[in-house]
Amino acid sequence: MSSRTIQRRESSVSTQSCPECTGDLVRTEQETHCEACGLVVGDSPVDYGPEWRSFDRAERKRTGAPRTVTRHDRGLSTEMGFPSEVDGSSRRRRLNRQRRLHGRSKFESKRERNLAHGLGEIRRLVGVLEYGQSVRKQASKLFEQAQDANLLVGRSIESGASAAVYAACRCNTVVQMDEITAKARCSKAAVWNAYRAFQTELEIPIPVQRPVEWVPKVFSELPRDVPLPVKRDATRIAERATKSAEINGGPVGIAAACVYLASEQADIRLPQTTLSDAMDVSVKTLRMWYQRLQQIGAA
Repeated sequence: MSSRTIQRRESSVSTQSCPECTGDLVRTEQETHCEACGLVVGDSPVDYGPEWRSFDRAERKRTGAPRTVTRHDRGLSTEMGFPSEVDGSSRRRRLNRQRRLHGRSKFESKRERNLAHGLGEIRRLVGVLEYGQSVRKQASKLFEQAQDANLLVGRSIESGASAAVYAACRCNTVVQMDEITAKARCSKAAVWNAYRAFQTELEIPIPVQRPVEWVPKVFSELPRDVPLPVKRDATRIAERATKSAEINGGPVGIAAACVYLASEQADIRLPQTTLSDAMDVSVKTLRMWYQRLQQIGAA
């Protein structure tokens, strides 16, 4: 039996007596009752203790939500809700005015307002593209670093937010620029311009995309299901193509050619137009890499 349990039992015994039989009262977390006759003197007590559940004394801290880089104020601000319909007209007008003034007072400068707008755009893009919280946090951090380095001067906030999301996705998974620009609120050229500036000035360690990493993406974009042996053969061909010095080019087109070569060997009719439309590459590019793979004997 732990010392904590013994201490709780010792402190639970009260010096007060029972009003019925003058017996000893025992106070627990749920109620206060008589130990002799069982009379319940009080129930549902208010717990004034801390709300933590950690049993490590060094980790006990009374605090709110954790700080996050996805908010311009690190999540330390408060939010005012909308008034309910049961409130009177004067109360609703007063609460609406307070909420409007509260929203204006959250930003101490134009920089914070632009930062909040950019982080909101990142939240929207990550939600629409269905990426995780890790991408959102990394993109928010990149956007804030770009603002501190004055890389957003002369550029729109939307282009900077889209470039930050694209850079974060490139660091975590395979992604095409068209996927980002399809949901962005700016042009593709503006996103490319901001992304190149971020990559050069911030020295982002973006890994090089390899064809073998794009093979699962190709299969996921196909309109039909492909047998598992074909997926294995395509991955094996892509690994050989990645190690070959003669195959050097866009990883998307090479991965699509590897899938087409594996499907041809398995006698599966998978048209080149289907692969080109799924990965947004031209049929000419797909055929060129297909012929290169046949020449080096990647199969």
